[in-house]
Amino acid sequence: MDNEKYKNYLCDLGTITKDYAREAVDDYKAAKGTTSEEYKTGYMMGFHRFITLMQQQAESFDIQLKEIGLDDIDENEFLK
Repeated sequence: MDNEKYKNYLCDLGTITKDYAREAVDDYKAAKGTTSEEYKTGYMMGFHRFITLMQQQAESFDIQLKEIGLDDIDENEFLK
């Protein structure tokens, strides 16, 4: 088994997901008071759920968040 391949996959997945999540937060903020606010809220919260799940699972498997690109995002970014 090529462990490096899986490590790279997880790092890319974490980094790309984090970028999409931050974009979703920006879209949510821009949609406040509009007809799309509820949709944007749900979309953003889906990313919140997925990222926190990835972070929790990494900790369970003793994987440093930096190794998967999720060390510099926390749930407070979603709750501002």
